[in-house]
Amino acid sequence: MLRRLHPDQPTSFAFTPANQAWAEAQITKYPEGRQASAIIPLLWRAQEQEGWLSRPAIEHVSEMLGMAYIRGLEVATFYFMFQLQPVGEVAHFQICGTTSCMICGAEDLIEVCKERIAPKAHQISEDGKFSWEEVECLGACSNAPMAQIGKDYYEDLTVDGFRAMIDEMAAGQVPVPGPQNGRYASEPLSGLTSLTDHDSGKTQYNASAQLAVDIGDTLKRIDGTEVPLTAPWQGKDGADSAGSDKEQPVARDDNMPPEGPDGAQGGRTAAEEDAPRDVGDASDQRSEAPGEADGTEAVGKPEAGSVAPGDPAPAPKASTAGTKKASVAKSAEANADAAATKPKTLDAPEGGAADDLKMIKGIGPKLEALVNKMGFYHFSQIADWGPNEVSWVDQNLEGFKGRVTRDNWVEQAKKLAAGEETEFSSRATKDGIYNT
Repeated sequence: MLRRLHPDQPTSFAFTPANQAWAEAQITKYPEGRQASAIIPLLWRAQEQEGWLSRPAIEHVSEMLGMAYIRGLEVATFYFMFQLQPVGEVAHFQICGTTSCMICGAEDLIEVCKERIAPKAHQISEDGKFSWEEVECLGACSNAPMAQIGKDYYEDLTVDGFRAMIDEMAAGQVPVPGPQNGRYASEPLSGLTSLTDHDSGKTQYNASAQLAVDIGDTLKRIDGTEVPLTAPWQGKDGADSAGSDKEQPVARDDNMPPEGPDGAQGGRTAAEEDAPRDVGDASDQRSEAPGEADGTEAVGKPEAGSVAPGDPAPAPKASTAGTKKASVAKSAEANADAAATKPKTLDAPEGGAADDLKMIKGIGPKLEALVNKMGFYHFSQIADWGPNEVSWVDQNLEGFKGRVTRDNWVEQAKKLAAGEETEFSSRATKDGIYNT
């Protein structure tokens, strides 16, 4: 199904200070060079703050993660959990319409939405408070029919009860989530038939509903102040690295493993050199991933905490493996550390004719136009770039940051400048990839 951005977009987006601190903490979950893995939680928090994902929000998150805008758009448009259009100010109703709920009356709930909110899904009610949509299974089949409203599940719904619930929300009240027919959770409606010893001593509501009641208003947009910011994966200094202004260190979750092992525990000590391993192809077929070549074995390591101290490592031995290209990840790290220096540019191509930079793998028509605009027209210019120049270009390719390193432009340009062909340029010429 084709999904498009809404035609009416806000001019800008910014996280609230608390949400910004939360987002920065999430990014630290991932190793250097893999921050893009945080794209989904950050987009989700942006949606929880605003109710929907606008283009400025997607671009803001992409910039935080050093990603091209198109990569962020790919994720946002692929997953239907992301709302690409405005929703009601008070609540957005997601009515489960899959088999169990449909059999138990989901169609009647949808009719209530059409009657009380708007005739069609994703339309906002006249008072601007509500919107609705039908969704696939939400995994609460034993409590059918049900709906997700805001962050909570409202289960065992009836038409009359659903109407009353909408009225309560319109009046500024927050109905207690969970089963609406007197059930505690998903036990038989007639009562427990097994595990009856556990029927006493329970809280007033099940754990999910109780948490919602404890938090209070679970319909409102999330601004990050609802619960304390915790980042137990960061250790004692988590609060500082998460961008928090609090002087107290982030509390460590009691369920986390011990901070450090007593010994190697099958792993390696801090002073041991890396286990010998080859370099294998990464899944994108463009880079190389350490330790993934045929015949290599993973090396165990402690589950959490720092590695144990050990004896000084012996002098490194000369490698007998054949010469390998440096991995893209290591190259990117080196370039990031290098002082950025702007390469020599040209006001116009020499001799009035520019080289076809699209013969460099990773440069398409749009990127070629951007590179030309920056003053680079020839393979020889790119071939002369050192680490400092690569770092500068990587940082200044608006919307394409990091592409020089990722696609190894310099090595390709050296061959092309010398009149040789690369595997990609040969295929591009033969297949007429860029012929119009």
